Amino acid sequence: MGARPHHAHPALVLFALAVGAFAIGTTEFAAMSLLPFFADDLGVDAPTAGHAISAYALGVVAGAPVIAAFGARLPRRTLLIGLMAMFAVGNGLSALSPTYGWMLAFRFVSGIPHGAYFGVAALVAARLVPIEKRTLAIAQVMSGLTIATVIGVPVANWMGQVLGWRSGFFVVSALAVTTITLVALYAPRDAGDLQASPMRELTALAKPQVWLTLLTGAIGFGGLFAVYTYVASTMIEVTHVSKALVPVVLAIFGIGMTLGSLAAAWLADRALNRTVIGVLLWSAAALALFPFMAGNIWTLSLSIFLIGAGGGLGTPLQARLMDVSGDAQTLAAALHHSAFNVANAIGPWLGGLAITAGYGLTSTGWIGAALALGGLAVFLASIALQRRTTRLIPVPCE
Repeated sequence: MGARPHHAHPALVLFALAVGAFAIGTTEFAAMSLLPFFADDLGVDAPTAGHAISAYALGVVAGAPVIAAFGARLPRRTLLIGLMAMFAVGNGLSALSPTYGWMLAFRFVSGIPHGAYFGVAALVAARLVPIEKRTLAIAQVMSGLTIATVIGVPVANWMGQVLGWRSGFFVVSALAVTTITLVALYAPRDAGDLQASPMRELTALAKPQVWLTLLTGAIGFGGLFAVYTYVASTMIEVTHVSKALVPVVLAIFGIGMTLGSLAAAWLADRALNRTVIGVLLWSAAALALFPFMAGNIWTLSLSIFLIGAGGGLGTPLQARLMDVSGDAQTLAAALHHSAFNVANAIGPWLGGLAITAGYGLTSTGWIGAALALGGLAVFLASIALQRRTTRLIPVPCE
């Protein structure tokens, strides 16, 4: 794993990494909130435009394992800078998309470094602090993503309405350049893991608990994306409110996600399995209520807050993957974000199918609840398998 870096300033390092998470969170969620605007400009309907969200997610899924496996030997500081450089270019090109086809291609490119960045950043954060504080350190990095849903996404949405949707992607590119500067200044220099290899990283794929944990995230988190992708369209066409209120509701979602993530991180250090189960049950209930609450701006806002709080699922699953992946830490950490972006692809796709089939924009809530319960079923199967075998790495979660 390499020696623990010396003379690192944890607060500054965590801040630098969190800025990168802020940039990624802004583009991931802002693209959904800007969907009605770039759909109109590029001449496609909302369900078709949702494929641009899925293209980004598929870029994450494709890029994370390849970069993690072949980049595991590189110094993590160097890898983080390279990933952010690619991210800056991809989002800059997205802003310049001349047609919907090019938009799909550039969103795919933008997604490629996403999972590897979060995976490597989580490993760097975990090594800066004692092991009993690692979940909190990871949560501090991920707080950049949740804060993006409070500040970055509403601002990008507002800019999209005032200056055009392309401005939102230009801002993300600028944030990526800022991250490169901060990581270069503050991230600890390391020699890399000279014992790492693609084959060693691939050993994670031989562990059933790794696959089941990834599948929990891939299915269970899809519900949040099924609703969030179309929330702007729902507000305009179902709730019948001004577009000016969209950034406000997006900020409410972000507040819910931030509080949910902090609560889940605190609980996960005490009971990891039970935290995951509780978050998935919360999400299923919140998503099932969405169709009944979307008709009024006040109840819609409460519903979006509750759904956002379900975003706390990420950190507990990241910690579990670290426990069950053995020496293949880089690949497992990156695959975690691939799994969540499989959710980001599945959710909008299934939601779009329901809308196209004529069930209406609020039907995304039912799709989301089903996905949350599906993730719960997988996780319960994972726990049952863990209890039946003595060969798996024990997880300190009970």
